[in-house]
Amino acid sequence: MTPPRRTVTLEAVARQAGVSMKTASNAVNGTGRMAPDTRTRVLAVVDELGYKANVAARNLMRGRTGAISLAVPTLKAAYLAELAEAVIEEARALDLVVYVTTYPDDGVSGSRDYLAQFNPQLSDGLLLSMAEHEKLTETDLDVAFPLVCLGSRTTFGRADRVASDDVIDARTATEYLYTRGATTIAVVGAHTPFDPGAIVDATQGNAEMRLRGVVEAATTAGRAIDPRLVGVTGYDWTIGSGMRAARAIIDAGVPFDGLVCLNDGLAIGAISALRERGVRVPEDVQVIGFDDIDEAAFLTPPLSTMDSRIDWIARTALERLVARIDRSDQAPMDLLARSRLVARGTTR
Repeated sequence: MTPPRRTVTLEAVARQAGVSMKTASNAVNGTGRMAPDTRTRVLAVVDELGYKANVAARNLMRGRTGAISLAVPTLKAAYLAELAEAVIEEARALDLVVYVTTYPDDGVSGSRDYLAQFNPQLSDGLLLSMAEHEKLTETDLDVAFPLVCLGSRTTFGRADRVASDDVIDARTATEYLYTRGATTIAVVGAHTPFDPGAIVDATQGNAEMRLRGVVEAATTAGRAIDPRLVGVTGYDWTIGSGMRAARAIIDAGVPFDGLVCLNDGLAIGAISALRERGVRVPEDVQVIGFDDIDEAAFLTPPLSTMDSRIDWIARTALERLVARIDRSDQAPMDLLARSRLVARGTTR
C-alpha cells in the first residue's frame, strides 16, 4: 500500500529556498518587496515540492472569510446565469468561494432590502447586479462593506460600477444596420411607450440607455424612430415577450427593414414572430440583439448581436471587489466595457 503523501509546509519551502518564513510567505502571496530572482527561486521550490497554501488559515489570519457574494435579480435570464458562471470561474482562480443568490425583483425594494440585510461576517464583499425595476439612492448604496455594482444605473460615486456602455453599444448596433442597407429601424424591448422627447439620464436602466443609443444613431443618420415601431415589453425581457412585441409592431402596419432587440432573448422571440408572418430574415428585415448569449450562435440563421463581454465584466468586477476588500479607502470607479459587434446570419 502506498503511504499517504506528507503535507508540504511553508517552513520546508523556506528552508529549501534558503529564505526566511516571512520571505517565503510574501513570495507565495505576491506581497512584500524582494529581488525578482528571490521570488522566482521560492516559487520554483513551491512547484518542485508541490506546496499548497492553507487558504483557510491565511484568510483567518487576515480576518476574512475567503468568500464573496453575488446577488442578481434572477438566474432564469441567460445573461445573468452566464455572468454568475463567469464570476465563479474568475473567483476560483483567486481561491475565493462565491455565494450566488437572488433577490426579489419587485420594482420596489428587492435589492434595497438585500443591501440592508447583507451580513459581512459571512462574506468579504458583494457584487450586486442592479435590477431594472428599482432605482437605488445614494443612501441605499452608502454601505459599510465592500460593494461593486453591475449595470447601467449610476452609483452616485458610492460604489464601484462595472458595466457595458449601453448607449454607445446601441448606437453601434443601429449604425451597423444602416450600413447594411436598412432604412427604417424598429426596436423591441422598451419598458414603457416610447416618448421621443423623454430625457434619459444615468439613473435609468439598460432599456432606456440602449433605446437612447438607437435614437442617437437614427438622428445622426438624419432619420427618426417612429413610436409605432417601438415594441413595449415592460420588464419582461424573455423570448415570449419578444415574440408578442414583434407581432404588435408588424400589426401596426408601418414598414421596417431593421430591428434592434434590446437583448438576445427578445431577438429570438422577434425572429419567430417575423417568420410566423412570412417575413424573411435577413432578406426582408435584418435583426440584431444584445449580450451574445450561448444560444445566439446556434439559431438558424445565427443571430448578429453585441457581445457584452461577460468575461471582462466578471473579471473586472472581481478585481475591483478584491481591491476594495484590501483597501476600503479607494475611491469608487466607473469601468465601462466596449462591446464587440458579432456579425452573423441575421444581418446582411
